[in-house]
Amino acid sequence: MKESVLSTLDGTVIYTGFDPNHGNVIQVQHKNGFISVYKHNEMLLKGIGDRVAAGEAIALVGNSGELSTGPHLHFELWYKGSPVNPEEYIAF
Repeated sequence: MKESVLSTLDGTVIYTGFDPNHGNVIQVQHKNGFISVYKHNEMLLKGIGDRVAAGEAIALVGNSGELSTGPHLHFELWYKGSPVNPEEYIAF
């Protein structure tokens, strides 16, 4: 059984799509200018405009995209258009 990718915070899905390098990608807009980005998914479970809660499954971990080196999640957190260190904002 594939592991689920969970939304880190409440928000709204603003992008879903496939990128040749990063595979299946989903982005979630959160309050105060934050966007979380999840790459290399096997399958996306949500669509653009869907509201999601923190901890809700939004995708399945995968190995999609040319830059993937095996099943994993590539996670990014952006704040007002710039990437930030997620460990400074989210307790994992």
